[in-house]
Amino acid sequence: MTDTKKLISEFVGTFALVFIGAGSIATNYISNGALGLFGIAAAFGLVIMAMIYATGHISGTHINPAVTIALAATKKMDAKDALPYIISQLAGASVAGLTLRLIYPTAISGVNLGTTSLGANVGFGTGVLVEAILTFLLVFTVFGAAVDKRAPAGFAGFAIGMVVLFDILVGGPLTGGSMNPARTFGPALASGFWANHLVYWIGPVIGGLVAAFLYEGVFAEKK
Repeated sequence: MTDTKKLISEFVGTFALVFIGAGSIATNYISNGALGLFGIAAAFGLVIMAMIYATGHISGTHINPAVTIALAATKKMDAKDALPYIISQLAGASVAGLTLRLIYPTAISGVNLGTTSLGANVGFGTGVLVEAILTFLLVFTVFGAAVDKRAPAGFAGFAIGMVVLFDILVGGPLTGGSMNPARTFGPALASGFWANHLVYWIGPVIGGLVAAFLYEGVFAEKK
């Protein structure tokens, strides 16, 4: 049975990610663009960095089904723990989305409570490709900075937070820069906006798996 503390940690971490990240999009909307793209990207990067330092020693701070699937596929975590982790992540994201619905009622129709969506002239296939690339960079960094025992101690939170920040700076206008099915699922559930939702499962899972197997096959220390 999966350690309950780990599941609560994943719930809290994913709640924080969605509440602050998607919440920054809602705040940007009601403040007429006061945060801008960089402010939104920084909110996501900083909250992930904080959660890694706060809960990394408890659950590993996956807070992302794509990360959990990549770790389970490469046997970096017990496969039986993967589904409980993902359920906790989706639950945390959903509660965050519903909380945002209470706080930002005008952002429900305005920006779908920060739900990710495809930009102008970005089709389903292009969206999957963009999300796969962005998540590849994220998961590759997770493996290099957090999973690999040779990595310098204490820098995983900073490295992973920064890759999320720069991924959103590039991918935000294209797909919303999700890299995380739970991050999209929570606000989608609360706002009822499900357009192209599968993009945010297919792209991140594919990108995460490619990054994980590449790192383990080429760069990981051989036993």
